[in-house]
Amino acid sequence: MKEIPEKLFKKIMKEVPILAVNGVVKFQGGIILTKRTIKPFKDYWHLPGGSVKKNEQIIDALKRKVLDETGLTIEVEKLLGIYDDPSRDPRGHWISLCFLAKATEGEARKEVKVFKKLPRKIGFDHKKILKNSGF
Repeated sequence: MKEIPEKLFKKIMKEVPILAVNGVVKFQGGIILTKRTIKPFKDYWHLPGGSVKKNEQIIDALKRKVLDETGLTIEVEKLLGIYDDPSRDPRGHWISLCFLAKATEGEARKEVKVFKKLPRKIGFDHKKILKNSGF
């Protein structure tokens, strides 16, 4: 499947809601967060996730994004909630389906850290998601 150019995607993001997924992934007695290397929220921690591709099922998108960002394969346990506040992402209106999952195999990449308590710098509305998940 051909991906749309980045410039066009950014233009679309400003005009229509984008469907995304995020995972609260349990691993080694805590949850994993990744450190962002790009804006917005550069150098902040965030939940693994991102946009759903055309013709991709939601769970498949989550598994793809978690594997891409963390190096871990996951098993999805349940839907935690839908986050649709238009101001949750400064790039545009992102609607995220958030899931609880557990890592089943793989080795976490160096950009990934296991947290047993929340760090101060968490991007987007992911602190709210984590608190709503009971973490």
